[in-house]
Amino acid sequence: VQLQASGGGLVQAGDSLRLSCAASGRISGYNIGWFRQAPGKEREFVAAIKWSGGSTRYADSVKGRLTISRDNAKNTVYLQTNSLKPEDTAVYYCAAGNSIYYTRQSDFHSWGQGTLVTVSS
Repeated sequence: VQLQASGGGLVQAGDSLRLSCAASGRISGYNIGWFRQAPGKEREFVAAIKWSGGSTRYADSVKGRLTISRDNAKNTVYLQTNSLKPEDTAVYYCAAGNSIYYTRQSDFHSWGQGTLVTVSS
């Protein structure tokens, strides 16, 4: 499955964005994760959702501000980002996998190109 992330942009602190991860094929059998890479830093886990949509995981740094959801009928996963902070500035990537686990980069085998989120103070 090929993925494409979109929805990034330049916003001010406190604003919201909805990122989308659109798949070229069916995603119903895949766990989908969002990761981000800030300038000069390593890529890190942000959020993930199981293939069934029944379970989600979040990084501690984003809990309560970001929400991941999926619409299997549209082959799209969303990341609603609220109360954005300057430290959320990064390129956001989505990825697909079918491991039992779904929070490590190694749990995902298909990666899309990222979308840049820039949060100004």
